[in-house]
Amino acid sequence: MNRLGNASSPYLLQHKDNPVHWWEWGPEALAEAKWLNKPILISIGYAACHWCHVMAHESFEDPGVAAVMNELYVNIKVDREERPDVDHVYMNALHLLGEQGGWPLTMFLTPDGEPFWGGTYFPKEPRFGRPGFVQVLREISRLYHAEPERILKNRDALKQHLARGAESDGGTLGLADLDRMGLRLAELIDTEHGGLQGAPKFPNPTILEYLLRYASRAGNEEAHRRFLLTMEQMALGGIRDHLGGGFARYSVDERWLVPHFEKMLYDNAQLLELYALAYAETGRALFKEAAEGIVTWLQREMVTAEGAFASSLDADSEGEEGRFYVWSLAEVREVLGEEDAAFFAKVYDITEQGNFEGHNIPNRLITGEAPPPVEERLAAMRAKLLERRATRVRPGLDDKVLADWNGLMIAALVRAAPLLDHPEWVGPAQRAYRFILQSMSREGRLGHSWRGGSLIFPGFALDQAAMMRAALALYEPTSDASYLRDAETWRDVLLAEFMVEETGCLAMTARSADPLVVRPQPTHDEAVPNANGVFADALVRLAQITETQDDHQRATEILTRLMGVARSSPLGHTSVLNALDLHLRGLSILVAGNNAGPLHETALRVPYLDRSVRRLRAGETLDENHPAKALASSSEEAQALVCAGMRCSLPVTTPEALRDQVKEMTAS
Repeated sequence: MNRLGNASSPYLLQHKDNPVHWWEWGPEALAEAKWLNKPILISIGYAACHWCHVMAHESFEDPGVAAVMNELYVNIKVDREERPDVDHVYMNALHLLGEQGGWPLTMFLTPDGEPFWGGTYFPKEPRFGRPGFVQVLREISRLYHAEPERILKNRDALKQHLARGAESDGGTLGLADLDRMGLRLAELIDTEHGGLQGAPKFPNPTILEYLLRYASRAGNEEAHRRFLLTMEQMALGGIRDHLGGGFARYSVDERWLVPHFEKMLYDNAQLLELYALAYAETGRALFKEAAEGIVTWLQREMVTAEGAFASSLDADSEGEEGRFYVWSLAEVREVLGEEDAAFFAKVYDITEQGNFEGHNIPNRLITGEAPPPVEERLAAMRAKLLERRATRVRPGLDDKVLADWNGLMIAALVRAAPLLDHPEWVGPAQRAYRFILQSMSREGRLGHSWRGGSLIFPGFALDQAAMMRAALALYEPTSDASYLRDAETWRDVLLAEFMVEETGCLAMTARSADPLVVRPQPTHDEAVPNANGVFADALVRLAQITETQDDHQRATEILTRLMGVARSSPLGHTSVLNALDLHLRGLSILVAGNNAGPLHETALRVPYLDRSVRRLRAGETLDENHPAKALASSSEEAQALVCAGMRCSLPVTTPEALRDQVKEMTAS
């Protein structure tokens, strides 16, 4: 029987009526495979995945295919967003088989959960020289029972490689190394369209942050131009939803025109931060509107009834990818009338023949930005078209709440708010934070996924690290010490439950979690930054805020351990390198005294790449080793001190003087 009816994951619930006898991942499913002596077929995907839907429709909904699956296998369905640990192990196994990764991930396992073969999407019928799915099912089952030595050979080779930790060359890194890597990275950027060269094109936010850090640190104008070019082309391209706000996951072409239409919370969180930084650097309306569009979309479509943030919007509606988002010229005319439609169509590349498979994806890659009066006219047209679009069949919403992705969005809202003059964004961030703290936490440890009262617990390293960073982001504008205490709690959980002393890296899973075939210790960034990089950044920021010797020592030790891994593969570890840059160059701004609100606001407007902020409340004292301890207590009047390492500026008393001091110390 199909056992997904009681699942909490929207992705698993999409499969609850399949004739396949699906199990959820867990010891019961593995026990069933051992009892029946059947191999396991594990199918991993997520709710917004287009090809997952295709394979489901072709094969998992087909009674004939399902009968073969049920006869030969114990079948397990996994939501990769709910169980990223399971996905990581078996995706790594697929890579070791020499296959390109992707979803749906289809792996064949022994009853002990050991992988021995797999692939991604299998067509139901033979196609382009590839066997059909039923042929694959029958042949793998035959091999498992008739030629077990081949299965065991594959299993042992994969298991041996999966057990290896990240390779470290044992070296260290300094600013000169960061600059050399930054120069190499700048050379990889597409000089015409931005982003890494070639297609498909992903935003790669941690890489773009590293490029911006390098350009600013080294004064490299060409690297700076390539960063801004990337941000501009994404904001003008079809990867951005010009009507409803927010960005799709990636572009299938090199121009950023044709998106893979799913919208993910984690992409938009990271892009919100980057567009806020780009606006702070340039003052360009394009960047501000892109950032504001993300938040508009978030608040309109992604806030759950509990005040947290949902995970994703599907790429498909009515069985067709992108149907919700594309337009015909005739429908634009119907909504706007002939004159306005002609104007809108010229600006947004809407034609009779279409710019994508006979349809039109609104974009401004050809026309670019326009003067404010023109933009005002276009805004009214976009509102009318958005209203019409709202009458269409909507893509599916995956409304599960993930602690790590929420942590990324909470920090993004708080960091972007002062740079874009939107202090009201802090409120939604606080509401989401409270929900996670109250509903997804047990004795200081976080779960990973919540939906309908069901919690996946314990959580993973990135859950604790992303929420630690979110807590520190909220502490800066609020000066609420409870956020600082939460950050310290999650720091301690990470060190006690996730740190692997032999490697100096965080494991993905807690010591107390149900064991997998191997305990994964990934260090590479993927679509989300790796837990090790996020934790390193949070430790550095905590040390800058408290200036305690213990916090500085922890940050230094963790970064030192990670440097050897980052050196061996810098492009895959830019979140770690970004944390190192903050550690080596970041400023700590301390605001104290009565009526210090204007100074505090000025400090928060310094882009977060360069600083951490602490406002000293009445009655609070600094650590004995804080370099500003004597200066901060010298007056009750409003003052700010800027510290770099263990040296601090003399107190300044005006916003203008604080800005000058930050500029001087950033340049030195």
